[in-house]
Amino acid sequence: MRIAEPTLLTPGPLTTSQRTRQAMMVDWGSWDDRFNQLTASLCEQLLAIINGGDSHHCVPLQGSGTFAVEAAIGTLVPRDGKVLVLINGAYGKRLAKICEVLGRSFSTFETAEDEPTTAADVDRLLRGDASITHVALIHCETSTGILNPLAEIAHVIEQHGKRLIIDAMSSFGALPIDAQQVPFDALIAASGKCLEGVPGMGFVFARKEALAKTAGNSHSLAMDLFDQHTYMAKTGQWRFTPPTHVVAALHEALLQYNEEGGLPARHQRYDNNCQVLLDDMAKLGLRSFLPAAIQAPIIVTFHAPKDPRYQFKEFYERVKAKGFILYPGKLTQVETFRVGCIGHVNQADMHAAVAAVAEVLREMEILEI
Repeated sequence: MRIAEPTLLTPGPLTTSQRTRQAMMVDWGSWDDRFNQLTASLCEQLLAIINGGDSHHCVPLQGSGTFAVEAAIGTLVPRDGKVLVLINGAYGKRLAKICEVLGRSFSTFETAEDEPTTAADVDRLLRGDASITHVALIHCETSTGILNPLAEIAHVIEQHGKRLIIDAMSSFGALPIDAQQVPFDALIAASGKCLEGVPGMGFVFARKEALAKTAGNSHSLAMDLFDQHTYMAKTGQWRFTPPTHVVAALHEALLQYNEEGGLPARHQRYDNNCQVLLDDMAKLGLRSFLPAAIQAPIIVTFHAPKDPRYQFKEFYERVKAKGFILYPGKLTQVETFRVGCIGHVNQADMHAAVAAVAEVLREMEILEI
């Protein structure tokens, strides 16, 4: 049975290319030399994106991005360490929850959902608590699309002699991060985001010297990045059954990434998508939640229409019927919905998506339209 293929305007899973989907049509043996070479090539290409080949290891891990975040915290933060978690959205809160569940001591600093954490905030917090060993930051907070000032914060953390763990789930591959300029112990991302692969694999870029000191830290067998890296370095194989089709799809997606022009080209396409989205939605009277200065070209949060006839579920289903899948809002104080700018989509797709939104709002007799 043929299933209609909607355009996913979400922050992952997202719309993938035909070539990427086709790459999953081959079965791989998990111990086969060709698959091991595929994994090695994948890690080499990923490290090149952050200029990290000399300083960091790429440790892939089965599961969603959250699995990789938990693995990074559990492996790189010693059991007597303390994490300062910087929060301005749902994924920062999730990071704090991971620390709680793992039994890692932590403190939090939370700003409003439209207010970036600043380097001055971090400087003050580190001066006030000498027991902090690590700082955990969401680079681009997917719940709103807000961009936090990574480079400035990273250098303050380095000046204090502390360690940085970056959740770059929604930014890696589209927003520049150079491991030789931004000091960090770990940067975490996943296959199904800006690289335009499919979900099912996370990866952690771990500073070589930091990872070498983590034996015995992990609370978990499966999520021990030290053991995962040690085993892969020795054998070329994953410790446990790898997501073979996901690896193959991501390898193919990376070939297309480089053909497109790498990070600068990917960033430009997403930036163009974002600008079209903002401009076209503004013409409908739909306002974005964030000001342009802190809006990353990854996902945009919009205020919902202030009309009693607007209900997100009906709005979502009607837009879906026209071929586009949006995302619900994730804010607690105001009603919003979100539209992703990433994936195998371009400006024409964004124009078409907003046209579909306009049609739906007319059908729903929303007053603003």
